[in-house]
Amino acid sequence: MIEAVGTLLRCLQLASNMMLIGGCVFLAIAEPKSLESGHSWLARLKKTFPWLATLLLIGLVGLLATTTAQATGSPENAWNPQAWLDFIQKTHIGFIWTLRAASALAVLVIVLYIQVAPAAQWRYVIGASAAALPLALGSLASHSAAEEQAVLATVIYALHLIVASVWFGGLPGVILVASTIATGSADERSHIGDVLTRFSRLALVTMIVVVISGIVVANRMFETNYAGLVATAYGWLLITKLTLLAVILSIASRAKSLWIPSIRQRSEQAATSGQKLRTWVTVEFGLAILLVIVATLLANAVPAKHEVIDNWPYPFRFSIDATWDDWLVRAIVLTGLVLLIIAGTTIVLSRKKQWATSWRIAVPTLLGILGLGATFYPIAVQSYPETYRKTPVPFDAISIANGVELFTGNCIPCHGPQAKGNGVLAKTLPKQPVDLLTEPHTAMHTAGDFFHWLTYGRFNGVMPAFGEKFSEEERWDLLNFLHANSRGYQSRIITPRILPEQPFMATPNFSYTAHDGSSGTLKDFRGKQNLLLVLFSWPESRVRLDQLRTASTAITTTGTAILAVPMTDLPPNELTSLAQGMPFPVITQGGREISRSYALFRRTLSIPDLFGEGTRQSHMEFLFDRFGYLRARWIPHGDGPSWTDMSLLTQQITQLNQEREILPPPGDHVH
Repeated sequence: MIEAVGTLLRCLQLASNMMLIGGCVFLAIAEPKSLESGHSWLARLKKTFPWLATLLLIGLVGLLATTTAQATGSPENAWNPQAWLDFIQKTHIGFIWTLRAASALAVLVIVLYIQVAPAAQWRYVIGASAAALPLALGSLASHSAAEEQAVLATVIYALHLIVASVWFGGLPGVILVASTIATGSADERSHIGDVLTRFSRLALVTMIVVVISGIVVANRMFETNYAGLVATAYGWLLITKLTLLAVILSIASRAKSLWIPSIRQRSEQAATSGQKLRTWVTVEFGLAILLVIVATLLANAVPAKHEVIDNWPYPFRFSIDATWDDWLVRAIVLTGLVLLIIAGTTIVLSRKKQWATSWRIAVPTLLGILGLGATFYPIAVQSYPETYRKTPVPFDAISIANGVELFTGNCIPCHGPQAKGNGVLAKTLPKQPVDLLTEPHTAMHTAGDFFHWLTYGRFNGVMPAFGEKFSEEERWDLLNFLHANSRGYQSRIITPRILPEQPFMATPNFSYTAHDGSSGTLKDFRGKQNLLLVLFSWPESRVRLDQLRTASTAITTTGTAILAVPMTDLPPNELTSLAQGMPFPVITQGGREISRSYALFRRTLSIPDLFGEGTRQSHMEFLFDRFGYLRARWIPHGDGPSWTDMSLLTQQITQLNQEREILPPPGDHVH
C-alpha cells in the first residue's frame, strides 16, 4: 500500500513540476503582443501555476512521508514528524529532499508574484528556470546518480527530464489556444498560428534531445544486458514508454504538418483545423500523462542490468557475436538494413507524390517486414531457459581450480586435455566435440547456454548430462574453468611490454595468506597499487628470486607490490625458510589455486602449446595495473631474458603510472 501511494505521489509531483516548466516556457515564447493584450487563454494558463506549485509541494511532503515509512520499515512513521526529521537529518536522500522542498517553496512564491505582476517574457523565463531546479535536484536521487561516472549520467538524466517538460507542460497551452481559434478574427488566427508554430519548432528540438538523452540513459540501465528489454519489468516498461512516445510523435507530426498551417486559412477551415488540433492534442496530452506515469514506474524499477533473468522465455535470442563471422549473415543483414532505409524513404516520398492510400500503406509495410526479417532472422540463435542466467559462482582461482579437477576427471576422454575437442574418444563419436580452446566458442555462447548443455546433455546424448552427477556449484566451477582456459589462450598476445592505454584482459580474482601474516585478494590492489605476481618453482627460480630481492625496494617505490606464489608444493619448513629471506610476501595459503588458474595463461605467440597435455612452465610473472587489468607478462621459456633486465620492467611500471584513471574490470562473473 505504501509503495502504491508513494508511486502516485511521485507521479503527482513530477507531472506538476513538468507542467510548471512547460507552461512558463509556452508563455515565454509568446510574442510581447500576446502578453500585452492579455488573451483569455493566457490568463487561464497563468491561473494554473499556483495550483501546480501547491501540488508540487504536497507531492513532495507526501513523498517524504512514504519514503520515511519505507526506509524505516514501519508504516506508522508515514505520520510521524519526528521520523521525518530523522530521515532528513541522517540520510543523503533526506538532504536532497530538503533542497527540493526549499526550491519548490521558492517556485510557489515566484508564481504567486507572476499572478499579480504585469506580463513579461523575462518573468516566465525566471519561472521556468526556478521550476527546473526541484526537478534537477530530484535526479540526484535517481538510478543515474548511483552509477559510475555519476556526474555525467545525472546531468544527462536531468536534461532528459527538463527538456521533456518543455514539451509536456506546453500541451495545455496549445489546447487553450486552439479553443479560441473558432471565435478569433483573421489577425488573431494569424497571431495564434505564429505562437503555435514557434512552439511546434521548439517541441521538435526538445523531442530530438529527449530521444537522444533517453537512449543514453536507457543504455546505461542495460549495459549490454539487452535481453532484459523483453525479459524484465524494466524492459517492458521501457517498451510501453516507447510505444506511447511513438503514438504521441505521430500526432505531433500531424499537427505540425497539417492543422497548425491551416489555422491561418479562412474562418471555416481554420475553425475545423482548430477543433481537430484541440481534440488530438487533448488525446496527446492524455497519452503524455500515461507516459509520465510509466516513466515514474520506470524510475523506481530495478534497472535491467541488475535484474537476474532466471528463466529466458523464448526459444531464440539475437547474437551478433555468434553469427557475424559468416559472410552470408553479414550480407543478408546489410540487405535488410537497406530495405528498412528504403521503406522509410518510401513513406516520405509517398506523401510528397500523393500516392493512393493503399499504396502508401502497402509498399512501406511490405518493405519494412522484409527488412526486419532480413535484419534479425540471420542473427537469431537457439536459446534455453538458462541462457541469460548470471553465474552465481565468482570467477576466481578457487572456482577455476575446482573446475580443472572436474574437467580432468570427467571430460578429457572426449574433449582432450586442453579442451581442443581431440580426446582419445573424439573420433569414435558421431559428432566431433567442439574446440573450446582456440575457437571463439565460449565467446559465441552465454555461460547459461553451457550450463544448460552441461546439465541436460547435447546432441541426443553424444554429450552426456551431468545434472545429477555434479552439483550446481560444481557445474559453474567447470564453466569458469572453460572460460578461463579460453581467456588464457587469448592472452598469448600479451608480452613483457605493455600496450599503452590498452587495458583489455581481466583475470581471475584470488585470495591468499602470506608468510608475513598479510592476506587479501587481487581486488584489494585496485585503485592503490600495481601488482607484480611472481609464480616460481624451487630451486629453478632461485636466480630470479635473488634478482627480485635485490630490486624489491626500487620496484615498491614505484607504487608496485610484489607477491610470490610457489608453483610446486614445498615442505612447510622449506617454504618457511625460503620466505624468511624475502622482502616481499610469499604466499603460503592459496598458492595451489593461483598457480593452477594462472597456468592457463602460459601460452605465447611463439609457443602456442596446443598439443598433448601442454607444458608446465617453471616460472611466470604477471604485471597488473592499479585498476585490475593484466597488462604485461613474462615467461622466460617463451619470451627470453626480457625482465632479467630490471630496467625494462621498471619502464613498464613507469608507463602504467603515467596512464589516466579508468574503470576496473566490470565484474567477477562470467556472462
